[in-house]
Amino acid sequence: MADKKSSGKKKVKKNVPTGKCHVMAGFGNTIVTYTDMTGNTLCWSTAGMMGFKGSRKGTPFAAQVASEDATKKALEHGVKSVEVLIDGPGAGREPAVRAIAAAGIRVTSMKDVTPVPHNGCRPPKRRRI
Repeated sequence: MADKKSSGKKKVKKNVPTGKCHVMAGFGNTIVTYTDMTGNTLCWSTAGMMGFKGSRKGTPFAAQVASEDATKKALEHGVKSVEVLIDGPGAGREPAVRAIAAAGIRVTSMKDVTPVPHNGCRPPKRRRI
């Protein structure tokens, strides 16, 4: 039998001066992911990770806190400037980008990559509350 090594990998701090920041802002949560230019994940954070539960995860403040946390981790990897790719219709879109800029990372470009159907699938029936 081959020797089993411990499954816990040691995190390697890469030095990546430019990267991409993917902000997935849904109605229920906000996920902020930093990647290098090829798309390999450096670090990430979510509103749920920051201690927000239930409907509070979808708030703009929760998105701001999650974005600040992810940006702090990205700065440890040496990230200085990012392209921001925003996805989703949630309330945390703008506060997440503001938090990135306020934390000292230069935002070179912003792009909305929310998928929009060109009249594809029929949408689900309207919610009645």
